[in-house]
Amino acid sequence: MRAFDPEVVDTVWAAIAPLLPPHAENHPLGCHRPRSSDRDCFEVALVRLVTGCSWEDAEHLCGYKVSDTTACARRDEWVAAGVFDRLVEEAISAYDKIVGLDLSEVAIDASVHKAPGGGQGTGPSPVDRARPGWKWSIATDYSGIPIGWTTEAANRHDQILLAPTLESVAARGLVCDIETVHLDRGYDTSTVRALLTSYALTDACIAKRRTTSAPKQKTLAARGLRWPVERTNAWMANFGQLRRNTDRRTAHRLAQFALALTFLIAAKLIDWRNRWSPGCVPIR
Repeated sequence: MRAFDPEVVDTVWAAIAPLLPPHAENHPLGCHRPRSSDRDCFEVALVRLVTGCSWEDAEHLCGYKVSDTTACARRDEWVAAGVFDRLVEEAISAYDKIVGLDLSEVAIDASVHKAPGGGQGTGPSPVDRARPGWKWSIATDYSGIPIGWTTEAANRHDQILLAPTLESVAARGLVCDIETVHLDRGYDTSTVRALLTSYALTDACIAKRRTTSAPKQKTLAARGLRWPVERTNAWMANFGQLRRNTDRRTAHRLAQFALALTFLIAAKLIDWRNRWSPGCVPIR
């Protein structure tokens, strides 16, 4: 898991540290316990994100440097301050400036995962015997770099998530640069085509719905260029808390999703920097 690579961790932390809200020392006697390190709280949250364990187990795995309640409370402070939202925006902007987003071929797809604790933004999963689950929809460029996303309950159809996903892309000012959009057969409806037209996305490659008389589509042309988003979904599913989420609030899931995307982009940027170094193995 590249998220545990010390170089990647240090890079992400260097981006997070300036975004953290300042702490006011307001104890009247000045005799309270020393405040736990932000870096230690970040490492506990990272272990929980990658492994999918509980806060208590993450505290144990980090050597009890900070308590689980403190790490959880610190995460809430950072979410309220919008730290993770700004972090992922900086990561996408940095990638666009250094490498460049390739918006000639953009793919959009959704992915369903477990949410055994239920809570906001969850629903009966159609692929897990109606157990609680959640779903994300993500748009990626040709290299698999995320440019827009949204989350919903597992029982929401992919078509419903398409509009907020495109809105997320439009909020970053990237829709006008998209040349072709690739979608699977679940989006093969007139409603989806009308939505794409409203965003001036007239060049869309949508797989046709299978009929009883039509043969199964196996060619690359029929599949389109959806593999970048499918690969990105697989990368994201490697994070235990995304694959089996135990948070009960949508804001917490979005924060975890943004942090996971930041680690993905940071690893790609490090690979780009080391692309001519001997023995460098790029992320695939």
